[in-house]
Amino acid sequence: MNTFETLSQAINALKEQGYTNDFNLHPEWIECAALSVKFRPEEFHVDAVYRFEGMTNPDDSSVLYAVSSTNGTKGLLVDAYGVYAESVSQTMIEKLKIDRNTYS
Repeated sequence: MNTFETLSQAINALKEQGYTNDFNLHPEWIECAALSVKFRPEEFHVDAVYRFEGMTNPDDSSVLYAVSSTNGTKGLLVDAYGVYAESVSQTMIEKLKIDRNTYS
């Protein structure tokens, strides 16, 4: 399991591992605009989660998700405050929930 000092270090390392697409969070799906695709919760898996705390301001917290879809698309989802701060469905919250199996 990797540990990273900064969000940018984590992003760079994960891109080297094939997580090259950028995902955006929506209430019912994640989207890769560059590929014009949307994935519902049953169509992707969270492979790893990395949480970063702001050094001087707790509002600077962010969560990085390494995501792979059922069709093989891999990418990253960065959420500034964590999925719980967003207006997303309960299904998405459960899918993106940080647990022992994915938390880094």
